[in-house]
Amino acid sequence: MTAPTDAMNPEDTLARWRAEEAAVRARLQTAPGLATPAQIAGRSGLQVFQSLLAGEIPPPPMAVTLDFTLLRIETGFAVFQGRPGFSHFNPMGTVHGGWFATMLDSALGCAVHSTLSAGKAYTTLELKLNIVRALTNAVPLVRAEARLVHGGRQVATAEARLVGPDGKLYAHATTTCLIFDLAS
Repeated sequence: MTAPTDAMNPEDTLARWRAEEAAVRARLQTAPGLATPAQIAGRSGLQVFQSLLAGEIPPPPMAVTLDFTLLRIETGFAVFQGRPGFSHFNPMGTVHGGWFATMLDSALGCAVHSTLSAGKAYTTLELKLNIVRALTNAVPLVRAEARLVHGGRQVATAEARLVGPDGKLYAHATTTCLIFDLAS
């Protein structure tokens, strides 16, 4: 994974991140919800995410609750962006580890899901998370970039990094996912 700053200063990176998110959010359906079986029937995982980003299916409620969103999806690669709010803080004044875990698990799962053919689904078997730096309200946005490491018939693995606009690493994670046939 490349450094998020791409040789830019943090303020330029932050401005670019905010613009990219605004463009994505402008295309999303406003109300969160669940895709209907008819909306996903016959679509690969990548096609499902492309439909979500095109505003054809609703964004998941969890993304609204925790204030993060899918920004980009390619086969085996997903980028999420988020901003932890006051409701995500623990008693010590830092972001709760569950927020880190949920955002990274989402990015990891989408990287895996983007490789699945129509009629296939996945579930997380294992999530390994390392928080290496606290997140506070001094960090305006973070990004989770996830990549597929291995995609097999029954098991897939992926890795992700959570970084700030200054390139600092806040957490990294890996997952193992079970792949199965979607019940019809």
